[in-house]
Amino acid sequence: MSNDSQDREHRAAVIAHLNDRLRLAPGPGWMITAALQAKGSVFVRQAVMAVGSFTDFPEGDDPYGERDFGAFDLARERLIWKIDYYDRHLRDASPDPADPGVTRRILTLMLASDY
Repeated sequence: MSNDSQDREHRAAVIAHLNDRLRLAPGPGWMITAALQAKGSVFVRQAVMAVGSFTDFPEGDDPYGERDFGAFDLARERLIWKIDYYDRHLRDASPDPADPGVTRRILTLMLASDY
C-alpha cells in the first residue's frame, strides 16, 4: 500500500472517529428538522436513539469511510441523517474536516421527504 493510500485511510479513520463522537452524543451540533419534530417528542427520541445505534455503512452510502451519512426506517417513515463540515464560524466549508480545531460538525436528522 502506498503512503498516499495510507494517508487517505488514516484521514478517513480520523474523520470517522470524530463523526462517531458527534453521532453518539446528541446535543450541540445536532439539527432536527421541523417536519421531524412535528412527529412528536417520542418519535424524535426514538430517531435520535436510532442514529446513536446506527452501524450500517455500506460502501454506496459511505464511499470515503467517513461514516457521515445514514438512512433507516422508523415507524413506517424513512429517515436520514448527514454530517456536514463547516469552519469554526459556520460560514464556509471546513478547510480540514480531520482537524477539530478548525471544524464544526453539524449532524442533521430529517425525514427523507425533507431532503
